[in-house]
Amino acid sequence: MNQSVMNGKNVIKVKQYQSPCGILRLGSLGDWLCMCDWSENKHRDHVDRRLQRILNADIVTGSSDVIDMAEMQLDDFFAGRSREFSVPLLFTGTDFQKTVWTALLKIPYGQTVSYGELARRIGRPEAVRAVANANGANPLSIFAPCHRVIGSDNSLTGYSGGLDVKQMLLEFERHHKTI
Repeated sequence: MNQSVMNGKNVIKVKQYQSPCGILRLGSLGDWLCMCDWSENKHRDHVDRRLQRILNADIVTGSSDVIDMAEMQLDDFFAGRSREFSVPLLFTGTDFQKTVWTALLKIPYGQTVSYGELARRIGRPEAVRAVANANGANPLSIFAPCHRVIGSDNSLTGYSGGLDVKQMLLEFERHHKTI
């Protein structure tokens, strides 16, 4: 039996990863990473339900080759040995959300942009609030670096892992910028 499908539904395998900033939940569907989210996220159930609905999937505890790859790349990232990821990502959301999440991939390591700047970069300068909402719905934290998006006044605003984690990630990247 194909382990990606069970009882006619896709299977998202999920495993916890202990990062220096807190526990992440890594999830894969087949050969794609579809989740890297903070286990303490107040919207945790919402993210799971969205993935299950859009992907017609059940979530089960387990691991996969892509989760193993994600863990190794996160280990390298948090050890300061790497700034880039090559894990295949599966963005699960609306077309607008996917546009925002793809734009996150283009924010250089150790740098930040405002929500307004991100809206301009996707050609929707009037959609700052929608960009902020899409950023907040990102199910692939760290890999699609939503922590690099800040307020126009340089303030730290919402982050699913908490503002202390966002601050920690930004400081970590600034400190390791010259790998």
